[in-house]
Amino acid sequence: MTTILQINSAARSQGANSTLLLNELTSKLQQSHPGAQVVVRNLQAEPLPHLDDAILGAFFTPAEQRTPEQAALAAKSEALIAELQAADIVVIGAPMYNFGVSSQLKTYFDFIARAGITFRYTENGAEGLVKGKKVFVVSARGGKYLGTPNDSQTPFLKTFLGFLGMTDSTFIYAEGLAMGPDAANAALASAREAIAAA
Repeated sequence: MTTILQINSAARSQGANSTLLLNELTSKLQQSHPGAQVVVRNLQAEPLPHLDDAILGAFFTPAEQRTPEQAALAAKSEALIAELQAADIVVIGAPMYNFGVSSQLKTYFDFIARAGITFRYTENGAEGLVKGKKVFVVSARGGKYLGTPNDSQTPFLKTFLGFLGMTDSTFIYAEGLAMGPDAANAALASAREAIAAA
């Protein structure tokens, strides 16, 4: 059975265009994969703590030497990694905030990027260990940035996902959402065309 992991990373709990489109994409993928199980990871409703001394200490302390507090932090990371590894399809909502991803999504990435677990270094460089996934990224943007130097979000996401081994990625954009009603409607229509083709 196909498992779809949907990662909502908008800072807003209601009305986020990335979440709206992500829900539509997941519904489309369910139609294409009858019986698929959907797991939703809502990073706004279930926030993760930002990296600090305690978290880094937990990650880099051998399991048998961790304190109970460190064990709990490491267990949270490992549960998120297990959830990711169990998915066949990963759909990520990635609204653009100040030219990047939300702090919620960046923190999630920090929790799943674990040396020796989701990537490792070899004589030939880094090797991603999260393989065999199809990834869709839905990016909602107030302006139009695709193909310009101001789109630092797309290269970052491609680099990070590829670093973990997720190289089969499709990006769906809704751009110009804050540029007036006509531009917003056109942005949503364009994104929905891409979703229909997914």
